[in-house]
Amino acid sequence: RGVINSWADFEKYPWPEPDKILDYSAFEYIKKRLPDGMKIIGGCAGGVFEHISWLFGLVPFSLALYDQPDLVQAVADKVAGIVYEANKRILQIMGDKLGALETGDDMGFKTGTMVPPEMLRKYIFPGLKKTVALAHEYKVPFILHSCGQLNRIMDDLIDDVQIDAKHSFEDVIMPVAEVKKRWGNRLAIFGGIDMDVLVRGSEDEVRKYTRRVLEQCAPGGGFALGSGNTIANYIPIKNYLAMLDEGRKFRF
Repeated sequence: RGVINSWADFEKYPWPEPDKILDYSAFEYIKKRLPDGMKIIGGCAGGVFEHISWLFGLVPFSLALYDQPDLVQAVADKVAGIVYEANKRILQIMGDKLGALETGDDMGFKTGTMVPPEMLRKYIFPGLKKTVALAHEYKVPFILHSCGQLNRIMDDLIDDVQIDAKHSFEDVIMPVAEVKKRWGNRLAIFGGIDMDVLVRGSEDEVRKYTRRVLEQCAPGGGFALGSGNTIANYIPIKNYLAMLDEGRKFRF
């Protein structure tokens, strides 16, 4: 169980002020030191769904969707407001040194979304949509990192929420080449080099796999080479460097 399972919990929870939720000095520090022409991708860590599921606990949250929808709405609005304001401060600090605003919000697992799509549409997407609109107001594209099988909500994310790019793909769910075929004309695809290949493949296997992904995804644009998820400390360095090297050498 999480820390919020009732209205009493909601009222006594020490909700953080947007000014204190992040150490914004890190953004100020890096902005002053970026070389000309270089930008960063960044944003407030964790999206609305992740924070809510942690505050409730995933099982109590799933029950509250049906038993306490008013409480779920209140928590969703509160979290979304804090995330929005934190991202606004980042955009204001970084100015033209922010290449894209990014949020990580894992809404799925291997075979589907963590909760029914209609619940995501009702409680999660409105807050996410406001943050995306904020990025666009500052003329910055928005990247969503979200793990899991999100097929049933991809059209919502593209057409309603209006994300510009999606990250986090794994072959066991849908190879990135298939993702490019299905949605590549409507948003940019980031990453796609499967983590399992990076971890357990030989250097030669990683090179061949990377070249194949580039041949399938690079034509037409809208693709950025990268790992399917965060580079972990158990990935052999030689495999990571091999992926980058193949990207540098690739031409089409």
